[in-house]
Amino acid sequence: MIRTRQLSYHYPNGPALSFPDVDVTQGAVLLLSGPSGCGKSTWLALIAGLVLPSTGDLTVANQALGALNNVAADAWRAGAIGFLPQKLHLSAALTVQQNLALSFWASGQPEDPARIKAALQALGVHDLALRKPAQLSGGQAQRVALARAVLLAPRVILADEPTASLDDEAAADAVGLLLRTAKQHGATLVIATHDARVAKLIPTDEQGQARFHSLKLVRPSNPLSAL
Repeated sequence: MIRTRQLSYHYPNGPALSFPDVDVTQGAVLLLSGPSGCGKSTWLALIAGLVLPSTGDLTVANQALGALNNVAADAWRAGAIGFLPQKLHLSAALTVQQNLALSFWASGQPEDPARIKAALQALGVHDLALRKPAQLSGGQAQRVALARAVLLAPRVILADEPTASLDDEAAADAVGLLLRTAKQHGATLVIATHDARVAKLIPTDEQGQARFHSLKLVRPSNPLSAL
């Protein structure tokens, strides 16, 4: 779950970003939208506990983030948050299996090869375990990055512009993959995007109503070039 109240973040010598209140139940989908420079990446960083809000209250996966020190926040993030960045950040020098193993190192847990194998199998890329990122197609790399994001069974999955530069078919595959993976893990899914196609790719209920929450951000009057 994600709950925010009067959340804001002030950049030094930059814009003051104020965000609408949000209540998202565990297992739900939140579509975070808005133009470039509106604060989508900043909001994701706040939800992941990477930065602290200037004002307001923030609870994610039943944890009040303001109550955590840096060490506790790192440990919480490793277990509670799965992040699929726009730039996948797979280490070129490591194999797929080794890239996933880094998640255990980051969380202070012993490596579990069986768990790595299961995560790759669930996303249909278990046969790529010994390849390096340069040997993967774009779609394969995205699946590997998602396997890494969900390896430790996170409560929240954050996907930053997952359909950027994808054609319609690939975009539909990417969104479908995120939805299925989040449902499998019972995770809350946040998709940050300025791509109007994404909302249309999320199935509606029997009454034709959208099965997602929506948070639309607007660009501040003095935006930074990258938020």
